[in-house]
Amino acid sequence: MSNINLINEKGQILSKNKEQSYDEILSAREAIVSTEEAEELAAQERILQQEAEAEAQPSTQKQQTIQSSPTQEKDPTHVYAKYEDIDKKQLQKDLEKIKADLGPVGQEDFKHLLKLESWGRGATLIGFFLIYFVSALELSVGLGSFGFWTLAIISAILLGVGNVYRWANVTHPVLHSAYDKVPNIPFNYTKAGYARGKRRFIDWLDWIKPEAWEYEHNIMHHYHLGEDDDPDNVERNLQWLIQSKVPMWLRRVIIYIFAAVWKPVYYAPNTLRILENKERRKKRLPEITDYHISPFTKNGAELWKNYYLPYILVKFIALPMLFLPLGIEAFYNAVIIMLIAEVYANLHSFLVIVPNHSAGDIYQFSEPHKSQGEFYLRQIMGSVNYNTGSDFIDSLSGFLNYQIEHHLFPNIPHSYYQKMQPLVKEVCAKHNLEYRQESVFKRIGMTIDLMVGKTKLLRVDGV
Repeated sequence: MSNINLINEKGQILSKNKEQSYDEILSAREAIVSTEEAEELAAQERILQQEAEAEAQPSTQKQQTIQSSPTQEKDPTHVYAKYEDIDKKQLQKDLEKIKADLGPVGQEDFKHLLKLESWGRGATLIGFFLIYFVSALELSVGLGSFGFWTLAIISAILLGVGNVYRWANVTHPVLHSAYDKVPNIPFNYTKAGYARGKRRFIDWLDWIKPEAWEYEHNIMHHYHLGEDDDPDNVERNLQWLIQSKVPMWLRRVIIYIFAAVWKPVYYAPNTLRILENKERRKKRLPEITDYHISPFTKNGAELWKNYYLPYILVKFIALPMLFLPLGIEAFYNAVIIMLIAEVYANLHSFLVIVPNHSAGDIYQFSEPHKSQGEFYLRQIMGSVNYNTGSDFIDSLSGFLNYQIEHHLFPNIPHSYYQKMQPLVKEVCAKHNLEYRQESVFKRIGMTIDLMVGKTKLLRVDGV
């Protein structure tokens, strides 16, 4: 009977047979205390599944191939190192030295977070003030259509920017434990304290339930990047459109509409599905593959009760009611502006989030990684950066323009990425690895090409 390695809660390696280890892996996931353990447990679970499938089929000789189309070659004048030729142990040492040399997280890093948080809150407060200003002007002196819509759109954009800042610049790193080791850090800025229970309404109220997004993003996406278990694999998720007979121009229109509503239509039900499948795996039940949006189904009822309704009631009813003292017209103005802000927030977040791993020059993998060095290699091959700059420019991208650095070390603060980037570039050059970095607007075009089926992900098969 074959053996595998399993990491326990203290980081010790245990040797168990397959029949015992699968249940222990599922139990161990409930007690993850570090991202390193999460990576190992997620990989081992997938390895077990692959081994079970292999034993159920006639043995065949696997061949390692890299498939790509001629039109997807980014730089035909330069040949990068082959996947199998990369010294993964040395790559691991080089990258981990960068992180070690940056030193421990401190108060300056926390102050950087507070600065980003204040910018987002400032945008939100100004947006709400403009709603009041528009309504007050209409009530007192009247406001023409041009004046109303100009101020309304500015207000909506500011509210939308505040929404994106809250998610990408604050929630994202905090739920990755990026500031947990800051001395005397307030509890509500730690992973254990942020957005938990009723604090969801204070820290991060969105279409997505924080616990569900944390599991979908931190575990399933980060430690299965480019694999079949990656829930954010755009090419796989859009097969219903890619394989359809819908004309190419209409596919693009569908994507544009989808981008405007993608958080409630895709992200919320998908995170719920992933969280439900976590429990179903523990009980050895078939996994859910479809979204259940109807409130008359079990998961649909959960979606409406704990995902949709809290957000709808606060954002589109309770907050607009604050403007009722100015009249019913002010209430309607607030609802309209909040709806426009929601569309903007969806478009903005779609722009900076989705292209990070989705284009014809990004790699997909057929099996789990088998070492930490291989894990680092896949984060580089499966991610892309956007143009970077000052804190202001980086914050507009939610610091997702440092996606390669983030995927290498997800549990570090945003302030580290600006320091790390040139060093990571040097390591990539040393190992002859392609470091992808381009304008976010170019990358969104490449992503849409992938989503409509014009291009395909590159494959590294057999590894």
